[in-house]
Amino acid sequence: MSSARKRVIFCDFDGTITANDNIISIMKHFHPPGWEAIKDDILGQRISVREGVGRMFSLLPASQKEEIVRFSIDQVRIREGFSDFIDFCSRENIRLLVTSGGIDFFVYPILQKCGIPEDHIYCNGSDFTGEIVKILWPHACDEHCDVDCGMCKTTIIRTFDPAEYERIVIGDSITDLAGARLADWTIARDFLLQKCKELHLPHRPFETFHDVITILQHTEQAARGEIK
Repeated sequence: MSSARKRVIFCDFDGTITANDNIISIMKHFHPPGWEAIKDDILGQRISVREGVGRMFSLLPASQKEEIVRFSIDQVRIREGFSDFIDFCSRENIRLLVTSGGIDFFVYPILQKCGIPEDHIYCNGSDFTGEIVKILWPHACDEHCDVDCGMCKTTIIRTFDPAEYERIVIGDSITDLAGARLADWTIARDFLLQKCKELHLPHRPFETFHDVITILQHTEQAARGEIK
């Protein structure tokens, strides 16, 4: 790692910033018939994330918008230390971007409370004007990705020149794996941590954002040669 490069962090939302997966929580709560089979197809990689998430939300009537939005915001639990982590990134001039496969109707209001501006957030959109909930995909895969991500994290990472930026991913799930392969290194937990170990990707484990702060301080000091 070169200390001359600027640090940019691509941080996942569901299961990373939050302690729970908001999309799964919504589906479990409203329990539309057929959602579990779609979820299993996503996890089994029989269908893409974009197709699966779109199909799951299409099972919900748009007339339930108010209930869906209220539930998704009220039930969220933010991982310990996240506000301190935001302050740390600001003090250290680290660019913090949230790259989320979540949906705007819960991602934006939750992160707004944390003080993260919308132009630092990449997530999927939503349309409640029809009979069913429709998911929109403003951040599709570029020509280098054919995974049909929906919200393509590697497309966003590729916009930052690795000669200029030290690119760090923070995440927990399969949706973060392609980003972990592309980044300089990864701060990981849960499924992503296991895959980083299996694939020998450079990584550090975390459980709270206080852990993340410690990791970032330590690696920066090591890059400057202050510690071995």
